[in-house]
Amino acid sequence: MPVHIALLRAINVGGTGKLAMADLKAVCEKAGFWDVKTYIQSGNVLFRSDLPAASAAKVLDEALGVFLGKAPGVMVRSREQLEKIAESNPFPAAQPNYLLVNFLSEKAPADALDKLVAPDGEEVHVAGDEIYVHYPNGSGRSKLKLPALKLATSRNLNTVRKMAELAAGMEDG
Repeated sequence: MPVHIALLRAINVGGTGKLAMADLKAVCEKAGFWDVKTYIQSGNVLFRSDLPAASAAKVLDEALGVFLGKAPGVMVRSREQLEKIAESNPFPAAQPNYLLVNFLSEKAPADALDKLVAPDGEEVHVAGDEIYVHYPNGSGRSKLKLPALKLATSRNLNTVRKMAELAAGMEDG
């Protein structure tokens, strides 16, 4: 059975969009997924399913919509996709925690960078349904504006690598 890695949008440790990882695991199991594992309190979950990735994303998004009152948006990737994303890093000199991969549910539009405002030297690269952003001063104080990221969910490169590693362990186990 394939291992899917789901990345939830708008799920935070505190404030709006708060979702306990135990609740996320329970929602996944109720939706018919098994061997469910969460990773850090930011909306990352790995699971097995017979469904193709797009269908698994839709089922989970709908189940979370029922649980949360609003569907957050779910992007699903495979271990191989996450490994390729990490290996294809267009900013190899960037510190991994200063490089965010923004996951989209579909290919970024051709004009994704047209309204980019990067006042602090941020670097941006579009690669299919991911947008890499290097924040040389960190993302917390950045004034970057990029409308294409509105429907994305971001993970730093360390998290992308760790989730690929966890998925590999599930596949081997």
